[in-house]
Amino acid sequence: MKKSELILEQECCNVARQKKLVVLESPYAGDVEFNLTYARKCLLDSLRRGESPIASHLLYTQVLNDLNPDERKQGIGAGLDWLKVAEKQVFYTDLGWSEGMKKAKRAGEEIGIEIEERKIFE
Repeated sequence: MKKSELILEQECCNVARQKKLVVLESPYAGDVEFNLTYARKCLLDSLRRGESPIASHLLYTQVLNDLNPDERKQGIGAGLDWLKVAEKQVFYTDLGWSEGMKKAKRAGEEIGIEIEERKIFE
């Protein structure tokens, strides 16, 4: 790797580290297609705020079956693991609070992570 490429890579990494790592929470179950569209809008909102978000319910449901209790549990667990490294947990509440969101909030409170509520439709 050339020195100029290495410097560019380091600069990119430094910029990424300056962004706040956030876990996004929004409803998934119920009207899944509508909720996925909403979650994508939440993800975009977070990115536009300069954050580095993860929305596990967008990611893990692509490979795990949310209707299979064991796979749902695995996905939820993997999503909650991100709370250990994130700086903030953000709840998008335009659609209200799902049971999964309530459980996620309790988990965040137990860990002591910063919690924020947001709406994208004012």
